Amino acid sequence: MTDWRAVVVGFLVGTVLGVFGLAIPGVGQLVPGLVGGFVAGYMAGGGFGRGFWHGLLAGAIGGVLVGVVIGLLVALAGWVAGPAGGIATGVIGLGIAGASIFVALLFALESAVAGALGGAMKG
Repeated sequence: MTDWRAVVVGFLVGTVLGVFGLAIPGVGQLVPGLVGGFVAGYMAGGGFGRGFWHGLLAGAIGGVLVGVVIGLLVALAGWVAGPAGGIATGVIGLGIAGASIFVALLFALESAVAGALGGAMKG
């Protein structure tokens, strides 16, 4: 079962560090994902697999939320446009949301690896 407290804390740690990391190019963008994923994995505990899952979610949650919101806004714009435009734009909105979620999960792999390490350290 997913420990959403660990995921949210890991996400917030990564976000806060990311804001401060803007001042340090390169390193400032890699470290927040690693630290946030590690925190989520450590808080969740339970070994590599559980830590990996929680780190992945903590690293991807921002991108997933943005992708879902953008997809819903595009679908809503199509619905306002009328029946013919609504169907086409609704399908496009779902495609945008799906692609955004996939990219968010792909970019969260660094957080997942750090989460696996954190989960293994806590046991």
